[in-house]
Amino acid sequence: MVLHRSVSVLHFCRPKLLSQLKNSFASFVNDASFVSASSSPAGVRLFWLNQPRLRHVRAFGTSWEASATERSDGDSFFAEEGVSWTSIGVSDKVARALTDAGIERPSLVQAACIPSILSGKDVVVAAETGSGKTHGYLVPLIDKLCQEHDSGNAVSDEKSSPPRRIFLVLCPNIMLCEQVVRMANSLCNSSGQPLLSVATVGGQQGWPVKEPDIMVSTPAALLNNIEPEKYRRLEFLRAVKYVVFDEADMLLCGSFQNQIIRLINMLRFDEKLLSRAKKSTPEKAMDLNDDPLLHINSFDEEDMQAENSSEGEEYSEDDDDVISDLPEKTETGSVRMIKDRKEWWKARKIYDRSKQYVFVAATLPVNGKKTAGAMLKRMFPDANWVTGNYLHYHNPRMEQEWIEVSVDTQVDALINAVNEGSRSKTLDNSGDVSRTMVFVNTVEAAEAVVKILLTAGIECFCYHKNCAFDEREKTLVDFQEKGGILVCTDAAARGIDIPNVSHVIQADFATSAVDFLHRIGRTARAGKFGRVTSLYNESNRDLVAAVRQAGQLELSVEKAFSRKRSFRNKLKKQRRFSKTGNASSHAEESVPA
Repeated sequence: MVLHRSVSVLHFCRPKLLSQLKNSFASFVNDASFVSASSSPAGVRLFWLNQPRLRHVRAFGTSWEASATERSDGDSFFAEEGVSWTSIGVSDKVARALTDAGIERPSLVQAACIPSILSGKDVVVAAETGSGKTHGYLVPLIDKLCQEHDSGNAVSDEKSSPPRRIFLVLCPNIMLCEQVVRMANSLCNSSGQPLLSVATVGGQQGWPVKEPDIMVSTPAALLNNIEPEKYRRLEFLRAVKYVVFDEADMLLCGSFQNQIIRLINMLRFDEKLLSRAKKSTPEKAMDLNDDPLLHINSFDEEDMQAENSSEGEEYSEDDDDVISDLPEKTETGSVRMIKDRKEWWKARKIYDRSKQYVFVAATLPVNGKKTAGAMLKRMFPDANWVTGNYLHYHNPRMEQEWIEVSVDTQVDALINAVNEGSRSKTLDNSGDVSRTMVFVNTVEAAEAVVKILLTAGIECFCYHKNCAFDEREKTLVDFQEKGGILVCTDAAARGIDIPNVSHVIQADFATSAVDFLHRIGRTARAGKFGRVTSLYNESNRDLVAAVRQAGQLELSVEKAFSRKRSFRNKLKKQRRFSKTGNASSHAEESVPA
């Protein structure tokens, strides 16, 4: 049969087996919460959205007004009926723009994070896919800029103008940049014009001729445009007042990490220079055009790193007693050095803040020192955290089906899943158009699946990193407008907002918790229902069992994707011993840490 022969070029996922846990699931039942009061660092303000309530949780003695709104309709996406845009602090002007754009009510996540962002505090928004995070940061920061523009225009005259203030959004790729720009431009005034000017930097877009109010860029494109130009760099850094890191977990890890850390160092360094300049000349406000800091000879990397070297360092106040009990003088002078270091540490931390940082992610692991969540806790210990109901958990609005396949059955199983998804009438996908996304792990697999579906008479789109940017953009537009089948790699899994995708199929099972959660998060978005069909084979049977058990026990999915090599070796030994009749004795051994 042609389809079965075609499978030889379709290498469905045979990933390296990833560990689900260091120990059995019972060992972490008491550790099910993503971030709990006991795991939050001192000083972190944590907001937990616990359906059906919007609950403000107090952690480590931090205090603020707690509020809870009882849900009457059982909806886990929208805030309660009585919660409106204006009731959470949004101005009438922006609230009207939201209503005109068809967004009449805030979601639970938006209702929690918008007041926090409006307060001016640094904020971490960690919430499941499709929970409204993009508008969660766009709305309050657009509102703040609009009010600043309105108040600045009221007091300005022909001889003076308010200093430039820029809202910067950093995204990992140009597709997400363009999506953020579209969403920002959808908020318009009564004349139909966008509330603020927005521009993209990256891809084919260079530095804008006229600096916009909102700049959306990839990290590399931004650095390439500001580092060679000293005046542009310093003027831009001084103008940036709000910085959003969208898909923060990706930006803070891997190939983006060094670029993001450098940008954060630049921004913080500028804050400290501005703070010192204001303290040295407190009698008059600093004008941007006359700012002497714009004319320094170099943005010295060594000075910047030294200035920011203490950011994220931990200093426990419990050490005060230890230091005070030591003698004032010793032959080596080590005690004096300890005290000096303490004062130096404190001095480095004291400066007037002039920028606000917001980190947004749909997956944000905190376990381990090198995870994105742990990095944020160290670098921004005073940030407010807003956490969604189903962060890293199975979404109850999602119907999931698990099908084990072999080389002989995987093609038929895929075709059946595609056909069943397109015929499904049980999902509220808002219209007659059906949308199904089929995920695979490689570009080659994507091309092979397309050929298989076309051979079976099933029309489909193809989306992966090797497609040209214009082609990918057109594919997404066509898929959104016409519906159908989109065969794609994980290039389409993160951040892409395509409304009303009714069905997600994993033709290749995901190789990480992050990819798994982002893939299935393409459906059941914004309060809608969705369906997920996951095909898997013998090589990832144990991983699938761990993921399914996590769902049954209402535990975090990320724990099922532990990368402990020792656990993978353990499973291999179990299978080997089971063949020799020693499985029972081997099963009594504990999993190595």
